[in-house]
Amino acid sequence: MVKEFSSTVKIRVADCDPIGHLNNVKYLEYMLNAREDHVEQNYGFTYEQYTRETGCTWVTIQNEIAYLKEVRYNSSVEITSKTIFVDDLTAVVELLMKDENGQVHAVFWLTVIYFNMKTRRAEKMPQETLDKFNHFLVEIDQKAFKDRVTFFRQQNKKQ
Repeated sequence: MVKEFSSTVKIRVADCDPIGHLNNVKYLEYMLNAREDHVEQNYGFTYEQYTRETGCTWVTIQNEIAYLKEVRYNSSVEITSKTIFVDDLTAVVELLMKDENGQVHAVFWLTVIYFNMKTRRAEKMPQETLDKFNHFLVEIDQKAFKDRVTFFRQQNKKQ
């Protein structure tokens, strides 16, 4: 069963600085857009639909990103996403931006909290939602972001 989802995108000139490197904030936009697509295609709902039906959503409480290798204009990159941690209140998603050879350009950990829009407070995820997230949970060896970044830097050097 596939638990890590993937899509390929082309880097646009409008998203790059004058020397042709992808702007740092654009990494986030490309990765978040890919995750939104991955959730819709694989979890079976959109965030808008889920919020409308339940009154709840996920709110980002922490972003951690490391830029390991430059991304240049007109290149194609693969963006992967997977859930690496989940409990009844929070989840952590890892997103990677990789080149065609598998080298990691950026690693991004997105931590979200389950949030009730009506009460404006965090609350526990319903069991059905928690089960869905656990179904797609991927165990990784590195539990700290810094260790994960070191792992990918070493991997990139080997290629």
